[in-house]
Amino acid sequence: MLTTTLKNGNTTVRITNIGCSIMSIHTPDRNGVLDNIVAGFADPKRYLDNPWYFGCIAGRYANRIGAGRFSIDGKDIQLTVNNGGNHLHGGFAGFHKKAWNIEHANDSEVLFTYTSPDGEEGYPGELHAQVRYALDANNKLALTYTATTDKRTPVNLTNHSYFNLSGFRQPTIADHQLMVRAARFTEKNGDNLPTGRILPVSGTPLDLSSPTALGPRIAQLPADKGFDHNFVLDGKGLAAVCYEQTTGRILRIYTDQPGIQVYTANWWDGAITGAHEVPYQQHGGVALETQGFPDSPNRPGFPNTILDPGETYQANTVFEFDVIK
Repeated sequence: MLTTTLKNGNTTVRITNIGCSIMSIHTPDRNGVLDNIVAGFADPKRYLDNPWYFGCIAGRYANRIGAGRFSIDGKDIQLTVNNGGNHLHGGFAGFHKKAWNIEHANDSEVLFTYTSPDGEEGYPGELHAQVRYALDANNKLALTYTATTDKRTPVNLTNHSYFNLSGFRQPTIADHQLMVRAARFTEKNGDNLPTGRILPVSGTPLDLSSPTALGPRIAQLPADKGFDHNFVLDGKGLAAVCYEQTTGRILRIYTDQPGIQVYTANWWDGAITGAHEVPYQQHGGVALETQGFPDSPNRPGFPNTILDPGETYQANTVFEFDVIK
């Protein structure tokens, strides 16, 4: 198990090669006090058993594929099923559990690589994946994902960090304000799978088109115990803004992906104590996962997530850390 640290004199990001997982992000508040604003573990060995996907890369396919089944060129594919009858985040031993190679690393960037063999977790094709983290002088952490394959295969990579901009000084993110630049969402059924319909957020608890305190909206979503929804982004560029008023910290997320999953740690139960040395409670963090849509291999009307030989999958996301004085 290896770790590397990115730093710019203001922000420090520690990453392990197990799952390319972000272990900590220390950023200053409006008074210059540094706190770790993501959930995670201090010991990289703990990422071998990471049931809540703290900070990791989820893949080959982030989010769910219904029953783990889809067809490519008339051939039925069966993936492993690890989540209530569905395939979630790449399966039992997805990318989040792999020891990635570190190709190069310095204070400003690190490049990880992993080759997923043909048939791993049921996926067709040998997939060569790369993940680059780069931290610039303006506190922007850029995540660049690329992949190539020798057989047609679905690819959908994301980072699964949970943010609590108070540095977990506040046990939940109820007072965080979130804006998501999305007028629509993908409707889902009781199994957390898309129905295929894309509906407006207007008039629903999912309307985050302006900065909105999360606590009252979480209370309006009892079936899911909070947010666990894919938002259809209005376009490339700014996707979401999250603000915590007691510290002044603000997180802006930019992406070229069509969707973002907002998940408010609805099933955390205090059983895990992480690097903050406090139990992670229900709604203790918010994951903002830029992505292709869930179950896209079974939804022809959704943006394509099938990678062909000779093509290169590429996805880009930026986390920008700032404060409001």
